[in-house]
Amino acid sequence: MSYVKPAELVTTLIDAGETKIFLSTRDTIIRSTMGGALLTIAAAFAVTVSVTTGVPLLGAVLFPVGFIMLYLLGYDLLTGVFVLGPLAWMDKRPGVTIGGVLRNWGLVFVGNFIGAFTVAVLMAIVVTYGFSEAPNEVGVAIGHIGEGRTVGYADHGAAGMLTLFIRGVLCNWMVSTGVVMAMIAKDVPGKAIAMWMPIMLFFFMGFEHSIVNMFLFPSGLLLGAQFTIMDYLVWNEIPTVLGNLVGGLVFTAIPLYVTYARAKAPRNETPRRPVEPRVSRRRGLAGSVASSAASAPTAKV
Repeated sequence: MSYVKPAELVTTLIDAGETKIFLSTRDTIIRSTMGGALLTIAAAFAVTVSVTTGVPLLGAVLFPVGFIMLYLLGYDLLTGVFVLGPLAWMDKRPGVTIGGVLRNWGLVFVGNFIGAFTVAVLMAIVVTYGFSEAPNEVGVAIGHIGEGRTVGYADHGAAGMLTLFIRGVLCNWMVSTGVVMAMIAKDVPGKAIAMWMPIMLFFFMGFEHSIVNMFLFPSGLLLGAQFTIMDYLVWNEIPTVLGNLVGGLVFTAIPLYVTYARAKAPRNETPRRPVEPRVSRRRGLAGSVASSAASAPTAKV
C-alpha cells in the first residue's frame, strides 16, 4: 500500500524531527536556504499568474508547486520544523533537548531568510530591468501586498494585531498539515496531491506565512512600497512567526502525538466470571438422579 497509517506516520515524523535536530550547521543552512528560495520563487510565480490573468484562484492553485519541490528534495522550512523538532523532544529521543530544538529553529530561520531575500533581490531586478525603470505590474502588485499587510494591520491597532496573529496560526495549521501529508504517501503522485490541498487553501485565503513574507516585504521595500523595515518586523514578521509556531504546535504536533504516539496506561478492569450455561429444571433433576445412581455402590451377588 502507498498509504501510511497515522500511527506509523507519527513515528516517521518523530524520526524526521530527530534527524533535523542533529543535522550539521552547514547542511541545515544549505537546506533551509534552498527551501526558502524554492517556496518564494513559487510565491512570485503565483503573484505573476494572478496579476497577468486576473484570476487569483489560479495563482493559489499553482503556488503549491514550490512547496512540493522543496519537500521532495528534503529541504527545510521554519514552519515545518516548528512541528518536527518538538515531536522528537516530546518523545524523549536520546540527546534531543530544548536547546537543540531552538538551535534548529534559529538556523532554519536564518537559512530561509537568506533564500527568500535572494529571490526578492533577483525578482526586483527582473521587474525593473535592473532598477533602470519603474516596476512593472507584477512589481506594483507585490508592493501593494506589502503595504496592505503592514500598514493595513497597523491602521486597526490591537484588532489588526490579533487578526495578523490568528492568520499566522491558521496558516501553519495548514502548512504543517502539508508537511505531515508529505509523509503519508509513499509515491510521488500521492505525496504531491496530499501536499497540494492544504497549501492551496492557505495561499488563497490570505493567511500569513513567515517565509513567504520574507520575500514579499523585502521585495516591496526594494520596489518603493510605502512602509518601513520596522513596520515589516512589528506589524508582520514577528507576530506571524509566533502565530505560525502556535498553529503548528497546537493544531498539528500535539494532537498527533497525544492520540497516536504517547504510551497509554493499560486499563485495569476486573475480569468477568465465566457464564455457565443454563439448563432446564427437568433436565437438571434428571442429571442429578443419573449422577446419584452412577455414584451409588454396586451390590455384590
